[in-house]
Amino acid sequence: MTSQGEGADPHLVRRIGEMHSRDRAGLIVFVLVLWCTLLFALFSIWPYISIPAIRIILATACGLVLAFNTAAVVAMLRHYHEDKHFIYGLDIKHLDEMRNRRR
Repeated sequence: MTSQGEGADPHLVRRIGEMHSRDRAGLIVFVLVLWCTLLFALFSIWPYISIPAIRIILATACGLVLAFNTAAVVAMLRHYHEDKHFIYGLDIKHLDEMRNRRR
């Protein structure tokens, strides 16, 4: 039994790799921006919170949001890597069909 990448068109494999790399880079940037935004917001309002319990709740909520969003993105990246030939191959097929219709 051959894997989906074996025996495939080298041009298609290259395009799939490029699309996967762009998606991976975009998701990494998204997670970094999310971390920076939430931490900036948390530290910006920190001096104005006088009740220690509220500080704990906000810090915990911020940590949970960051942890769960980061975990979700990591899981999505793993899934995309495992099934990239199916996911991106289908996308490329549809993009090529749309491009051919315009001509």
